[in-house]
Amino acid sequence: MKNQFTLLFLLFTIFTYSQSFNTEDFSEESNPKLLGKINKDKLTTKSYSEWFVKNHEEYQSNSETINQLKENISDYTITLFMGTWCGDSKKEVPRFYKILEEANFPIDQLTTVAVDRVRENYKQSPGGEQEGMNIHRVPTFIIYKDGKEINRIVEHPVKSLEDDILNIINNNYKSNYQIVEKTDSLLKEMGIEKFDKKRNKVIKKIKPLAVNFFELNTYSSVLFYSNKTKEGIAIARINISLYPNEDRGYVNLANKLYRTGKSKEALSFYNKALVINPSNKSAKKSIQDINSKEDLKR
Repeated sequence: MKNQFTLLFLLFTIFTYSQSFNTEDFSEESNPKLLGKINKDKLTTKSYSEWFVKNHEEYQSNSETINQLKENISDYTITLFMGTWCGDSKKEVPRFYKILEEANFPIDQLTTVAVDRVRENYKQSPGGEQEGMNIHRVPTFIIYKDGKEINRIVEHPVKSLEDDILNIINNNYKSNYQIVEKTDSLLKEMGIEKFDKKRNKVIKKIKPLAVNFFELNTYSSVLFYSNKTKEGIAIARINISLYPNEDRGYVNLANKLYRTGKSKEALSFYNKALVINPSNKSAKKSIQDINSKEDLKR
């Protein structure tokens, strides 16, 4: 009986693992997507091969940089977060695989995770691999040594993928989205209550790193839809302070307030968005929805 139980448990484990690897989601019908841990074999199947194979074969890497990478790249491990629905992932991930192959990187030291794009699971994997990793843009290539992250390439390379990898290994690299990295660090260090209370001090620290409105806008949504609602709202408030003339920032904040039941405050921010841009359709529709619900209560 004990042996039978062990065998059943083993079979169940194998079945579960096989089901959770290279998982394909067809909920969007004509646009299948991969979710969770995946590998190159799946990326070269019919649904994804058109963009993967093309971008893999056409990329011409710098041979000098590749030769330098060959010297010690095997000392590292890499975790890659991507979206098979994402244009930047379609472009950069095939190139990344080709670079690793040319540099003789041990492929078993690469973990590739596909994340979702639907609002409820925004930038998330069914297995939760993204938790605590600050994955706000894809692709994100995280490079580790001895189990510790040394740096990451976010969304697109600063110079080229192979040069960025080499610069990371040589400890001479600053990734894109420095403002998100700094904000996330402060949030973890201070905790949400202190972070929100000291908002002006936080803004002073991160403002020199700001490049554009979209950096914290996306980051706030990633936090919000991963059940960190307070954090997501706090970041959205900071973003409108950094970009007070950007109507989409007010809509982003208002949407989050509305979803947490703060209709009155949400309404005020939708109206602020319309002051900046009277043709903002999202703000107009949301105001109509809120007012119609209030009418029903009367």
